Amino acid sequence: MPRTRPDITVPDLSEKRAVVTGASDGVGLRLAAGLAAAGAEVVLPVRNPCKGEAAAARIRRKVPDADVSLRELDLASLASVAALGETLRSEGRPVHILVNNAGVMTPPNRQTTADGFELQFGINHLGHFALVGHLLPLLRAGRARVTSQVSIAALRGQINWDDLNWERAYRGRAAYGQSKIALGLFGLELDRRSRAGGWGITSNLSHPGVAPTNLLAARPDLDRAQETTGRKVIAFLSARGVLLGTPESAALPALYAATSPRARPGGFYGPSGPGHLGGGPAEQRLYRPLRRVEEAERVWRTSEELTGVSLTSGIRADG
Repeated sequence: MPRTRPDITVPDLSEKRAVVTGASDGVGLRLAAGLAAAGAEVVLPVRNPCKGEAAAARIRRKVPDADVSLRELDLASLASVAALGETLRSEGRPVHILVNNAGVMTPPNRQTTADGFELQFGINHLGHFALVGHLLPLLRAGRARVTSQVSIAALRGQINWDDLNWERAYRGRAAYGQSKIALGLFGLELDRRSRAGGWGITSNLSHPGVAPTNLLAARPDLDRAQETTGRKVIAFLSARGVLLGTPESAALPALYAATSPRARPGGFYGPSGPGHLGGGPAEQRLYRPLRRVEEAERVWRTSEELTGVSLTSGIRADG
């Protein structure tokens, strides 16, 4: 029996500007294509221009009239994040949709960003925190929806407050889970503060379930010489329609969270299948580590200190 492919209806996004990180392949590429197909102008901030051009070409082949363009961004560098913010602010176009999708997963050995943060914490969370800060005037002008892509890895675990950068004892999976918990707590706190302060921004969370993407593929730059055994198993099961999703279905929760009129501010969206591993998107109960409001406030304060980007002062200065 042929596999039934889940899909959603995306509202008309004409005249909307969307920014999607990590859209040069995998889930992000399919998410960007879905936004472009609905008429949005899609900005792809990428670290590798060649890979970005190939991604833009793929989107245009699928959506011939797509309005898609590249900007430079390395989330492992706060200077690069600030430069992108300056570039987009100079263009003067409001941002209506921001999807914090980019990420790295479980390097076998501890690595750091240009600013000395553990790589996963630095890219998956701090880079996106800083990006929101630098884009805040544009997000407010566009009354934007911000969707942050977390992970099933955020289901358990905690913030390692005694060693945020995993300098004493690096554990790749625990560090990955921390980065996604931090991003999720930030996304929920962003929505709370926006509602309390009248910022005009709504923020929610999504997760892609499990699908064969490049997160666990061979990455020599991450000291991973070949794809992991886990990815091989995921690809095998996904191809046979067993429990898991595909890169196409894995993009749907974020696409739904970022565009649907039914997606709630502060909501959490993921696959609806068994174990929330695959299937069409649906609202889900927040994972326990994401329900801690005091922890979210601490993540916010700590992220401001570590990045030097103060979202609160930016709001006061902007009125």
